[in-house]
Amino acid sequence: MHIHILGICGTFMGGIAMIARQAGFEVSGSDANVYPPMSDELRAAGIEIGEGFGAEQLDRRPDLIVVGNVMRRGMPVVERMLNEGLRYVSGPQWLEEHYLLGRHVLAVAGTHGKTTTSSMLAWVLEQGGLSPGFLIGGVPQNFSVGARSSDSDYFVIEADEYDCAFFDKRSKFVHYHPTTLIMNNLEYDHADIFANVGEIQRQFHHLVRTVPGKGLIVSPEGNARLEEVLAMGAWTPVERVGGGAGLHATLSRPDGTVAEIFDGAERVGTLEWECTGTYNVQNALMVMAAARGVGIPLSRSISALGSFRLPRRRMELKGNAGGVAVYDDFAHHPTAIRLTLEGMRAHVGKERILAIFEPRSNSLKMGANREELGGSFASADEVLVYAPPSITWDVEGLAATCPRPLRVARDFGELLSMAVAAATPGTKVVAMSNGSFNGIHGKLLELLAARERGA
Repeated sequence: MHIHILGICGTFMGGIAMIARQAGFEVSGSDANVYPPMSDELRAAGIEIGEGFGAEQLDRRPDLIVVGNVMRRGMPVVERMLNEGLRYVSGPQWLEEHYLLGRHVLAVAGTHGKTTTSSMLAWVLEQGGLSPGFLIGGVPQNFSVGARSSDSDYFVIEADEYDCAFFDKRSKFVHYHPTTLIMNNLEYDHADIFANVGEIQRQFHHLVRTVPGKGLIVSPEGNARLEEVLAMGAWTPVERVGGGAGLHATLSRPDGTVAEIFDGAERVGTLEWECTGTYNVQNALMVMAAARGVGIPLSRSISALGSFRLPRRRMELKGNAGGVAVYDDFAHHPTAIRLTLEGMRAHVGKERILAIFEPRSNSLKMGANREELGGSFASADEVLVYAPPSITWDVEGLAATCPRPLRVARDFGELLSMAVAAATPGTKVVAMSNGSFNGIHGKLLELLAARERGA
C-alpha cells in the first residue's frame, strides 16, 4: 500500500512515516518546511519528500492520504483530495487501523512530561527484554530515534491531547486504545483549541473509557484534576503512585539523583541516575508501575532507569564557554518551567542560574497561564524573556509577579547582548522554548567564547 503523508516533517507525522516504512508500506509525503534532522532521517529511510502543498503531488494517486493537523481547508492539495473523493485519514486514525490493532499499547498522557516518561517506559521495556515499538514526540537518547516498529506485542506511545486533523477535532489519544495508561498530570494548556480545563478533562475521560477492564491505569496520588476525571467513571484497575500506601520514593539527595524506592512499607531498591528533580522521580514511579503491569519486576525497572538518559532538549547541556554552561530545555508550561528550575537549583546549589525564556507555544502566544508564569521562575537568579512584536499581551507585566529580576527583549539581537552581559563565569544558562529559539544556544556559546578570547 502506498500512503502519502501531508505534513510529514513534524515529529509525530515523521514518526508515523518511519513506522509505516519499517512495517513495509510505500511512503511519500510533503511539508511546507522540509529541513533536517527529520528530512534527512526520512530520506535515509527511502521516503520521498516534496516541498509545499501543491495539488500536483497527488498525481501518483496514493492508496491512502494521511493528513496532519497542520493542514487546512483552502490548501490546493486538500481541495483536490476532497474534490476527487480520495481516501484520507488522520495520523492517529492510521495508527489505530493499520498498526496498533492487536498490540498491547502503553500510552503516556499528561500536560507535560509525556516525552520523558514515554522514553523512560520504552527503555525499561527494552531492558526488560520486550523490545517494544514506540512513537515518542522527541528523540530519546537511549535509542537515538523517536519512532520504531518492531515485532513485539508491546508499543509505547506519547499520547497527546491535541486534536487530530481539520476533520477530526477529537484528541489524538482517543485513537490509541491503550491497555496500559499512564496519566501523569493535567493542567490547562492548548488555549487555541480548549476553552477551559474542563474541556481537557472531558477528552481525558474519553481516553479512560477506551482502556479495557483487564488493563491498568497509573495515576499520581492526590492529583485533584485527574481524580475528577476518574470520578466520571473508570472501569479499569487504577494504581496511584507517590503515596505512602503504594509505590513511592524518598530522596537520598535533594536533587533527586538518588532515591529510595518503596512499595508500601517494603524497600525495593535504590534509584541512582542522571535525572534531576522530584518530578522525574515521580515519572519514574509511574513507569515502574506500568512496567510491573506487563511483568517487569520493580528491581529490574530500577536497574534499567540507572542507565536512562533524558531525551534531547530536556535539560540538555549544549556546551560550555567562558566558564558558562548552556542548557536547552523544551519548556512550554509554567508548571514545567517551575519544576525544571527547582530541579536544577537543587542540583547546583547556590550557583547562578540565568533563565532565558521564549513564550512560543500557542497557549503562551495568546497569554494563557500568564498569571502563573512569572512565579514559575522563582528558582532562577535572573530571567530574560524574548517577546517579538507578534506577542501582543503585556509580557513586561511579568516582572511584577516574578520574585527574581525579569527583563524583556523585543529584538533577538538585544536578547543575545543581554544574555552575554548577564552570563558571568560560573552561570548556568537555561534556554527554554518549545521551538528552535533562533539557534540561541550555539550563538550564545560563540559569543561567550569570543568574550573569553577578548575578541
